[in-house]
Amino acid sequence: MNPLVGVIYHWLGGFASATFYVPYRGIRQWSWEIFWLTGGLFSWLIAPWLFAGLMTEDLLGVIAATPDRTAMLCVLFGLLWGFGGLTYGLTMRYLGLSLGMAVVLGLSTVFGTLIPPIVEGDFASTLLGTASGRIVLLGLLVTLAGIITVAVAGARKDSSLSAEQKAAAIAEFNFRKGLAVAIFSGIMSSCFAFGLAAGEPVRVLSAQAGTGPLWVGLPVLCLVMFGGLVTNAVWCAHLIRRNRSAAQWVGASAGTTGTGTAGVLPGRPPLLRNYLLAALGGTLWYFQFFFYTMGESQMGALGFSSWTLHMASIIIFGTLWGFAFREWKDAAPGVRALVWTGVGLLVLATVIIGYGNSLAQ
Repeated sequence: MNPLVGVIYHWLGGFASATFYVPYRGIRQWSWEIFWLTGGLFSWLIAPWLFAGLMTEDLLGVIAATPDRTAMLCVLFGLLWGFGGLTYGLTMRYLGLSLGMAVVLGLSTVFGTLIPPIVEGDFASTLLGTASGRIVLLGLLVTLAGIITVAVAGARKDSSLSAEQKAAAIAEFNFRKGLAVAIFSGIMSSCFAFGLAAGEPVRVLSAQAGTGPLWVGLPVLCLVMFGGLVTNAVWCAHLIRRNRSAAQWVGASAGTTGTGTAGVLPGRPPLLRNYLLAALGGTLWYFQFFFYTMGESQMGALGFSSWTLHMASIIIFGTLWGFAFREWKDAAPGVRALVWTGVGLLVLATVIIGYGNSLAQ
Protein backbone atom coordinates (compact mmCIF):
# COMPACT_ATOMS: atom_id res chain seq x y z
CA MET A 1 0.00 0.00 0.00
CA ASN A 2 1.19 3.50 -0.85
CA PRO A 3 -1.13 6.35 0.25
CA LEU A 4 0.70 8.94 -1.85
CA VAL A 5 0.11 6.83 -4.95
CA GLY A 6 -3.48 6.54 -3.75
CA VAL A 7 -3.76 10.34 -3.78
CA ILE A 8 -2.68 10.37 -7.43
CA TYR A 9 -5.35 7.80 -8.28
CA HIS A 10 -7.94 9.96 -6.54
CA TRP A 11 -6.78 12.98 -8.52
CA LEU A 12 -7.31 10.97 -11.72
CA GLY A 13 -10.77 10.01 -10.53
CA GLY A 14 -11.54 13.62 -9.64
CA PHE A 15 -10.46 14.76 -13.09
CA ALA A 16 -12.71 12.16 -14.74
CA SER A 17 -15.68 13.21 -12.61
CA ALA A 18 -15.16 16.91 -13.21
CA THR A 19 -14.78 16.31 -16.95
CA PHE A 20 -17.69 13.96 -17.66
CA TYR A 21 -20.22 16.75 -18.26
CA VAL A 22 -17.97 18.50 -20.79
CA PRO A 23 -18.83 16.10 -23.68
CA TYR A 24 -22.52 16.50 -22.82
CA ARG A 25 -22.22 20.21 -23.57
CA GLY A 26 -21.52 19.31 -27.19
CA ILE A 27 -24.69 17.24 -27.66
CA ARG A 28 -27.22 18.95 -29.95
CA GLN A 29 -31.01 18.64 -30.39
CA TRP A 30 -31.42 16.04 -27.66
CA SER A 31 -33.56 16.68 -24.62
CA TRP A 32 -31.89 16.34 -21.24
CA GLU A 33 -33.58 13.04 -20.43
CA ILE A 34 -32.37 11.54 -23.72
CA PHE A 35 -28.67 12.34 -23.35
CA TRP A 36 -28.67 11.72 -19.59
CA LEU A 37 -30.07 8.21 -19.94
CA THR A 38 -27.93 7.41 -22.99
CA GLY A 39 -24.75 8.44 -21.22
CA GLY A 40 -25.97 6.80 -18.02
CA LEU A 41 -26.21 3.40 -19.68
CA PHE A 42 -22.46 3.62 -20.19
CA SER A 43 -21.89 5.02 -16.68
CA TRP A 44 -23.98 2.58 -14.67
CA LEU A 45 -24.25 -0.57 -16.77
CA ILE A 46 -21.89 -1.03 -19.72
CA ALA A 47 -18.61 0.33 -18.30
CA PRO A 48 -18.91 -1.21 -14.79
CA TRP A 49 -19.53 -4.72 -16.09
CA LEU A 50 -17.05 -4.39 -18.96
CA PHE A 51 -14.11 -3.27 -16.82
CA ALA A 52 -14.98 -5.53 -13.90
CA GLY A 53 -15.13 -8.45 -16.33
CA LEU A 54 -11.76 -7.55 -17.80
CA MET A 55 -9.89 -6.74 -14.58
CA THR A 56 -11.28 -9.21 -12.02
CA GLU A 57 -11.29 -12.98 -11.71
CA ASP A 58 -14.58 -14.88 -12.00
CA LEU A 59 -16.83 -11.82 -11.82
CA LEU A 60 -20.06 -13.79 -12.17
CA GLY A 61 -18.95 -16.27 -9.54
CA VAL A 62 -18.13 -13.47 -7.10
CA ILE A 63 -21.51 -11.81 -7.66
CA ALA A 64 -23.31 -15.14 -7.26
CA ALA A 65 -21.49 -15.85 -3.98
CA THR A 66 -22.28 -12.42 -2.53
CA PRO A 67 -24.63 -12.67 0.50
CA ASP A 68 -28.14 -11.49 -0.30
CA ARG A 69 -28.06 -8.87 2.46
CA THR A 70 -24.83 -7.39 1.14
CA ALA A 71 -26.13 -7.25 -2.42
CA MET A 72 -29.41 -5.67 -1.27
CA LEU A 73 -27.61 -2.99 0.75
CA CYS A 74 -25.32 -2.13 -2.15
CA VAL A 75 -28.25 -1.80 -4.54
CA LEU A 76 -30.34 0.11 -1.97
CA PHE A 77 -27.64 2.69 -1.36
CA GLY A 78 -27.19 2.88 -5.11
CA LEU A 79 -30.90 3.64 -5.48
CA LEU A 80 -30.65 6.44 -2.91
CA TRP A 81 -27.45 7.75 -4.46
CA GLY A 82 -29.26 7.73 -7.80
CA PHE A 83 -31.38 10.65 -6.62
CA GLY A 84 -28.17 12.58 -5.97
CA GLY A 85 -26.68 11.68 -9.34
CA LEU A 86 -29.94 12.52 -11.06
CA THR A 87 -30.09 16.01 -9.59
CA TYR A 88 -26.33 16.53 -9.97
CA GLY A 89 -26.79 17.14 -13.68
CA LEU A 90 -29.56 19.62 -12.94
CA THR A 91 -27.23 21.44 -10.55
CA MET A 92 -24.69 21.90 -13.33
CA ARG A 93 -27.42 23.40 -15.52
CA TYR A 94 -28.58 25.91 -12.90
CA LEU A 95 -25.34 26.85 -11.10
CA GLY A 96 -22.52 25.97 -13.49
CA LEU A 97 -19.54 23.70 -12.88
CA SER A 98 -17.73 25.70 -10.19
CA LEU A 99 -20.49 26.72 -7.78
CA GLY A 100 -22.62 23.65 -8.40
CA MET A 101 -19.85 21.22 -7.57
CA ALA A 102 -18.83 23.18 -4.47
CA VAL A 103 -22.26 22.95 -2.84
CA VAL A 104 -23.06 19.36 -3.84
CA LEU A 105 -19.68 17.91 -3.02
CA GLY A 106 -19.26 19.87 0.21
CA LEU A 107 -22.29 18.18 1.75
CA SER A 108 -21.37 14.84 0.22
CA THR A 109 -17.87 15.10 1.70
CA VAL A 110 -19.10 15.52 5.27
CA PHE A 111 -21.71 12.77 5.20
CA GLY A 112 -19.79 10.31 3.02
CA THR A 113 -16.57 10.55 5.05
CA LEU A 114 -17.83 10.65 8.64
CA ILE A 115 -20.95 8.49 8.66
CA PRO A 116 -19.27 5.11 7.82
CA PRO A 117 -16.75 5.20 10.72
CA ILE A 118 -19.44 6.53 13.09
CA VAL A 119 -21.82 3.69 12.17
CA GLU A 120 -19.04 1.11 12.50
CA GLY A 121 -17.99 2.53 15.88
CA ASP A 122 -14.46 3.41 14.73
CA PHE A 123 -14.71 7.19 14.81
CA ALA A 124 -13.21 7.77 18.27
CA SER A 125 -10.55 5.06 18.11
CA THR A 126 -9.50 5.57 14.50
CA LEU A 127 -9.84 9.31 13.95
CA LEU A 128 -9.54 10.86 17.40
CA GLY A 129 -7.40 8.24 19.08
CA THR A 130 -4.39 8.18 16.73
CA ALA A 131 -2.01 10.82 15.37
CA SER A 132 -2.65 9.66 11.81
CA GLY A 133 -6.41 9.85 12.35
CA ARG A 134 -6.19 13.38 13.71
CA ILE A 135 -4.13 14.46 10.70
CA VAL A 136 -6.75 12.97 8.37
CA LEU A 137 -9.45 14.81 10.33
CA LEU A 138 -7.44 18.02 9.89
CA GLY A 139 -7.37 17.30 6.17
CA LEU A 140 -11.16 16.98 6.20
CA LEU A 141 -11.48 20.35 7.94
CA VAL A 142 -9.13 21.96 5.40
CA THR A 143 -11.22 20.39 2.63
CA LEU A 144 -14.38 21.94 4.05
CA ALA A 145 -12.59 25.29 4.35
CA GLY A 146 -11.63 25.05 0.69
CA ILE A 147 -15.17 24.10 -0.34
CA ILE A 148 -16.66 26.98 1.63
CA THR A 149 -14.14 29.39 0.12
CA VAL A 150 -15.05 28.31 -3.41
CA ALA A 151 -18.76 28.54 -2.60
CA VAL A 152 -18.37 32.05 -1.13
CA ALA A 153 -16.48 33.12 -4.24
CA GLY A 154 -19.32 31.74 -6.37
CA ALA A 155 -21.94 33.59 -4.33
CA ARG A 156 -19.99 36.86 -4.62
CA LYS A 157 -19.64 36.37 -8.34
CA ASP A 158 -23.38 35.80 -8.61
CA SER A 159 -24.27 38.93 -6.65
CA SER A 160 -22.01 41.13 -8.79
CA LEU A 161 -23.14 40.01 -12.25
CA SER A 162 -26.06 41.28 -14.27
CA ALA A 163 -28.76 38.90 -15.49
CA GLU A 164 -27.29 39.11 -19.00
CA GLN A 165 -23.80 38.20 -17.79
CA LYS A 166 -25.12 35.21 -15.84
CA ALA A 167 -27.05 33.94 -18.86
CA ALA A 168 -23.98 34.34 -21.09
CA ALA A 169 -21.91 32.10 -18.80
CA ILE A 170 -24.64 29.62 -17.81
CA ALA A 171 -27.64 29.54 -20.15
CA GLU A 172 -30.16 28.29 -17.55
CA PHE A 173 -28.70 30.01 -14.48
CA ASN A 174 -31.07 30.05 -11.49
CA PHE A 175 -29.38 30.52 -8.12
CA ARG A 176 -32.31 29.69 -5.83
CA LYS A 177 -33.49 26.68 -7.77
CA GLY A 178 -29.90 25.51 -8.26
CA LEU A 179 -29.06 25.84 -4.56
CA ALA A 180 -32.10 23.82 -3.49
CA VAL A 181 -31.30 21.08 -6.01
CA ALA A 182 -27.62 21.11 -5.00
CA ILE A 183 -28.37 20.63 -1.28
CA PHE A 184 -30.61 17.65 -2.00
CA SER A 185 -28.08 16.23 -4.44
CA GLY A 186 -25.20 16.57 -1.99
CA ILE A 187 -26.97 14.71 0.81
CA MET A 188 -28.16 11.88 -1.41
CA SER A 189 -24.84 11.61 -3.26
CA SER A 190 -23.10 10.60 -0.04
CA CYS A 191 -25.04 7.32 -0.14
CA PHE A 192 -22.53 6.06 -2.71
CA ALA A 193 -19.90 5.98 0.06
CA PHE A 194 -22.28 3.92 2.20
CA GLY A 195 -22.77 1.50 -0.68
CA LEU A 196 -19.02 1.06 -1.07
CA ALA A 197 -18.67 0.41 2.67
CA ALA A 198 -21.49 -2.15 2.57
CA GLY A 199 -19.69 -3.94 -0.27
CA GLU A 200 -16.68 -4.99 1.81
CA PRO A 201 -17.71 -8.70 1.73
CA VAL A 202 -17.69 -8.49 -2.08
CA ARG A 203 -14.09 -7.24 -2.00
CA VAL A 204 -13.15 -10.21 0.18
CA LEU A 205 -14.77 -12.64 -2.24
CA SER A 206 -13.07 -10.95 -5.18
CA ALA A 207 -9.68 -11.23 -3.49
CA GLN A 208 -10.31 -14.90 -2.69
CA ALA A 209 -11.06 -15.49 -6.38
CA GLY A 210 -7.56 -14.25 -7.20
CA THR A 211 -8.18 -10.62 -8.16
CA GLY A 212 -5.30 -8.23 -7.52
CA PRO A 213 -5.66 -5.60 -4.76
CA LEU A 214 -6.10 -2.69 -7.19
CA TRP A 215 -9.22 -4.23 -8.74
CA VAL A 216 -11.08 -6.00 -5.91
CA GLY A 217 -13.54 -3.10 -5.59
CA LEU A 218 -14.77 -3.21 -9.19
CA PRO A 219 -17.50 -5.87 -8.60
CA VAL A 220 -18.94 -3.63 -5.85
CA LEU A 221 -19.41 -0.89 -8.44
CA CYS A 222 -21.54 -3.23 -10.55
CA LEU A 223 -24.03 -3.58 -7.68
CA VAL A 224 -24.11 0.00 -6.44
CA MET A 225 -24.34 1.47 -9.92
CA PHE A 226 -27.17 -0.87 -10.85
CA GLY A 227 -29.22 0.76 -8.10
CA GLY A 228 -28.35 4.18 -9.51
CA LEU A 229 -29.36 3.04 -12.97
CA VAL A 230 -32.83 2.06 -11.74
CA THR A 231 -33.49 5.46 -10.15
CA ASN A 232 -32.27 7.44 -13.14
CA ALA A 233 -34.01 5.20 -15.68
CA VAL A 234 -37.38 5.53 -13.94
CA TRP A 235 -37.16 9.32 -13.83
CA CYS A 236 -35.92 9.63 -17.41
CA ALA A 237 -38.67 7.28 -18.62
CA HIS A 238 -41.20 9.56 -16.94
CA LEU A 239 -39.76 12.61 -18.70
CA ILE A 240 -39.56 10.81 -22.04
CA ARG A 241 -43.22 9.85 -21.78
CA ARG A 242 -44.27 13.32 -20.68
CA ASN A 243 -42.22 15.13 -23.33
CA ARG A 244 -42.74 12.47 -26.01
CA SER A 245 -39.05 12.74 -26.80
CA ALA A 246 -38.13 9.07 -27.44
CA ALA A 247 -38.05 9.59 -31.21
CA GLN A 248 -34.98 11.79 -30.77
CA TRP A 249 -32.95 8.59 -30.33
CA VAL A 250 -33.59 7.75 -34.00
CA GLY A 251 -33.13 11.25 -35.36
CA ALA A 252 -36.49 12.97 -34.98
CA SER A 253 -36.37 16.74 -34.63
CA ALA A 254 -36.73 18.09 -31.10
CA GLY A 255 -39.38 20.42 -32.41
CA THR A 256 -41.57 17.53 -33.60
CA THR A 257 -41.41 15.26 -30.54
CA GLY A 258 -43.96 16.87 -28.28
CA THR A 259 -43.42 19.54 -25.67
CA GLY A 260 -39.66 19.05 -25.63
CA THR A 261 -37.33 20.48 -23.04
CA ALA A 262 -36.42 24.09 -22.40
CA GLY A 263 -33.17 25.02 -24.11
CA VAL A 264 -33.40 22.36 -26.84
CA LEU A 265 -33.16 23.94 -30.28
CA PRO A 266 -35.41 22.64 -33.08
CA GLY A 267 -33.82 20.55 -35.78
CA ARG A 268 -32.69 16.99 -36.39
CA PRO A 269 -30.03 15.74 -33.97
CA PRO A 270 -26.60 14.69 -35.29
CA LEU A 271 -26.98 11.09 -34.14
CA LEU A 272 -23.43 9.77 -34.50
CA ARG A 273 -21.97 12.83 -32.78
CA ASN A 274 -24.51 12.66 -29.97
CA TYR A 275 -24.07 8.95 -29.31
CA LEU A 276 -20.27 9.25 -29.28
CA LEU A 277 -20.34 12.24 -26.93
CA ALA A 278 -22.84 10.53 -24.62
CA ALA A 279 -20.71 7.38 -24.57
CA LEU A 280 -17.58 9.41 -23.83
CA GLY A 281 -19.23 11.42 -21.08
CA GLY A 282 -20.81 8.34 -19.52
CA THR A 283 -17.55 6.38 -19.56
CA LEU A 284 -15.66 9.33 -18.06
CA TRP A 285 -18.22 9.40 -15.27
CA TYR A 286 -17.57 5.73 -14.54
CA PHE A 287 -13.82 6.25 -14.50
CA GLN A 288 -14.10 8.44 -11.42
CA PHE A 289 -14.95 5.33 -9.40
CA PHE A 290 -12.66 3.06 -11.40
CA PHE A 291 -9.77 5.19 -10.13
CA TYR A 292 -11.48 5.64 -6.75
CA THR A 293 -11.32 1.90 -6.04
CA MET A 294 -7.66 1.91 -7.04
CA GLY A 295 -6.95 4.83 -4.73
CA GLU A 296 -8.90 3.33 -1.85
CA SER A 297 -6.88 0.12 -2.13
CA GLN A 298 -3.76 2.15 -1.28
CA MET A 299 -5.12 4.00 1.78
CA GLY A 300 -4.97 1.18 4.34
CA ALA A 301 -6.75 1.44 7.71
CA LEU A 302 -8.04 4.95 7.01
CA GLY A 303 -9.57 4.02 3.68
CA PHE A 304 -12.78 5.92 4.42
CA SER A 305 -10.77 9.14 3.97
CA SER A 306 -10.77 8.28 0.26
CA TRP A 307 -14.18 9.93 0.01
CA THR A 308 -12.73 13.26 1.15
CA LEU A 309 -9.87 12.96 -1.34
CA HIS A 310 -12.31 12.13 -4.10
CA MET A 311 -14.57 15.09 -3.37
CA ALA A 312 -11.67 17.53 -3.06
CA SER A 313 -10.19 16.36 -6.36
CA ILE A 314 -13.51 16.79 -8.17
CA ILE A 315 -13.88 20.37 -6.95
CA ILE A 316 -10.29 21.23 -7.89
CA PHE A 317 -10.75 20.08 -11.47
CA GLY A 318 -14.35 21.28 -11.65
CA THR A 319 -13.21 24.78 -10.73
CA LEU A 320 -10.49 24.64 -13.37
CA TRP A 321 -13.11 23.68 -15.95
CA GLY A 322 -15.21 26.60 -14.75
CA PHE A 323 -12.34 28.95 -15.59
CA ALA A 324 -11.79 27.19 -18.92
CA PHE A 325 -15.43 27.81 -19.85
CA ARG A 326 -15.09 31.45 -18.76
CA GLU A 327 -17.67 31.20 -16.01
CA TRP A 328 -15.47 33.52 -13.95
CA LYS A 329 -14.46 35.97 -16.70
CA ASP A 330 -16.72 38.78 -15.43
CA ALA A 331 -15.91 38.24 -11.74
CA ALA A 332 -13.90 40.88 -9.88
CA PRO A 333 -10.17 40.20 -9.38
CA GLY A 334 -10.74 39.75 -5.65
CA VAL A 335 -13.37 37.09 -6.30
CA ARG A 336 -11.08 35.20 -8.68
CA ALA A 337 -8.31 35.38 -6.07
CA LEU A 338 -10.74 33.96 -3.51
CA VAL A 339 -11.64 30.97 -5.65
CA TRP A 340 -7.96 30.24 -6.31
CA THR A 341 -7.42 30.36 -2.55
CA GLY A 342 -10.12 27.72 -2.20
CA VAL A 343 -8.45 25.54 -4.82
CA GLY A 344 -5.13 25.92 -3.01
CA LEU A 345 -6.74 24.80 0.25
CA LEU A 346 -8.17 21.73 -1.47
CA VAL A 347 -4.79 20.77 -2.93
CA LEU A 348 -3.25 21.22 0.53
CA ALA A 349 -5.99 19.03 2.02
CA THR A 350 -5.20 16.14 -0.33
CA VAL A 351 -1.54 16.33 0.71
CA ILE A 352 -2.46 16.38 4.41
CA ILE A 353 -4.78 13.39 4.08
CA GLY A 354 -2.20 11.45 2.06
CA TYR A 355 0.41 12.15 4.75
CA GLY A 356 -1.98 11.08 7.51
CA ASN A 357 -2.64 7.81 5.75
CA SER A 358 1.09 7.20 5.26
CA LEU A 359 1.60 7.53 9.04
CA ALA A 360 -0.99 4.82 9.60
CA GLN A 361 0.95 2.26 7.54
